[in-house]
Amino acid sequence: MNLLIIDDEENMCHMLGAMIERHGYKISTASNGQTALELIHQEHFDFILCDVKMPHMDGMTFLEKGAEALQESTVIMMSAYGTVDLAIAAMKAGAYDFISKPFKSDEVLLALKKAEERESLRRENRRLKDAIKEINSTGSFPMMVGESAGMRKVYGLAGQVAGYNTTVLVTGESGTGKELVARGVHKYSERSKKPFIAVNCGSIPENLLESELFGYVKGAFTGADKNKKGVFDEADGATLFLDEIGELPLAMQVKLLRVLQEQEVRAVGASQARRVDVRVIAATARDLQTQVARGEFREDLFYRLNVLNIRIPPLRQRKEDIPHLCHHFVKKFNSRFAVDIKGVSPAAMEMMLNYSWPGNVRELENVIQRGMVLTRTNMIEREHLPENMGSMGRRFDDKLTAVEDLSLKTAQKSMEAKMIARAMSRFDGNKSKAANALQISYPSMLSKLKEYDIS
Repeated sequence: MNLLIIDDEENMCHMLGAMIERHGYKISTASNGQTALELIHQEHFDFILCDVKMPHMDGMTFLEKGAEALQESTVIMMSAYGTVDLAIAAMKAGAYDFISKPFKSDEVLLALKKAEERESLRRENRRLKDAIKEINSTGSFPMMVGESAGMRKVYGLAGQVAGYNTTVLVTGESGTGKELVARGVHKYSERSKKPFIAVNCGSIPENLLESELFGYVKGAFTGADKNKKGVFDEADGATLFLDEIGELPLAMQVKLLRVLQEQEVRAVGASQARRVDVRVIAATARDLQTQVARGEFREDLFYRLNVLNIRIPPLRQRKEDIPHLCHHFVKKFNSRFAVDIKGVSPAAMEMMLNYSWPGNVRELENVIQRGMVLTRTNMIEREHLPENMGSMGRRFDDKLTAVEDLSLKTAQKSMEAKMIARAMSRFDGNKSKAANALQISYPSMLSKLKEYDIS
């Protein structure tokens, strides 16, 4: 960090410079305000120690004339004639702090430490403002596509939490993009220059989980012929994404809780723990509260992870995003396959909008990829989509279109059949959920399914 000392006493400049340089600052000096003005227009200084009484140009005049150039610098004023009025005047002119001469070395270092903390907060505040401004202007998050109200809420929460070193729990059905949200949080955090490390808790065998997460020392078990770092060590100073946290065995949940609370890990076979600085983002498609009630997930770990919950809505609840996602995936696969597909036909889009998407965005991506492989034109048509996508919708649309009776009773039955069919499609054939959505009893639902021949 660059620091400028402005004082007409050569001995004072030398003494301050020697004392402060030992703490990692790069020191420059000036004997008066005029010389200092020339320097700050040539070079940026993070901190400036400035005397008040000086020849040619005093400290207060320096503050006034250099106001524009000093906006990104933290100025601390010094004076042997310190009064409350002078200190207040210096603060009003733009100084951050004021120390009276003679002073002890600890006073200067303490003032600089406070100034460093302030500068760090200012930088973080600017970074967060820029991040939120970018999110608001683009209406999206890094690698995420969608402009629905549900997704805008996700972007807002993720942007707000990014700047805070707190644990985040991302929830949502499989295929909704939980890891993409986690990567976005990492990108907008102060850890963004460090790696984003992702681990799927459900893909590692239970007997290897501890050594994979926390590492092991040589001789800890048969085959441990050297020390090995765990992912917590690799993520020191960075972000660790623990996917499918709901599949973590109970024994490992206890050890993870301790790591989150104490910020230290103990490798398998080690006698001492090591401090780590890891920001954990966890994700799950499971209902952790239900697992807690069943005794399958520790309640204390759940509350430790669930400091802030970002829930990603399923695709069936934000169908207005489907056209945007289709455009995004067509563009992606055009580049990958070196083709020039224009997009999705209106008929195919209608089928997509009427589908329940149990596999969410991942399923949509696969459907677009399949369509682009099968099409022999520059458009994805209905026939290029999987058959199961339109079977229920086409079946009932055809039945309702064929109705020529104009009686209200017949029309009411037709509309009722269509609504029941849509509810069954949306909830993937779950009769109970469909009945609740339609606000009818379960026995009534069974009766109507039989009446309209809906399977």
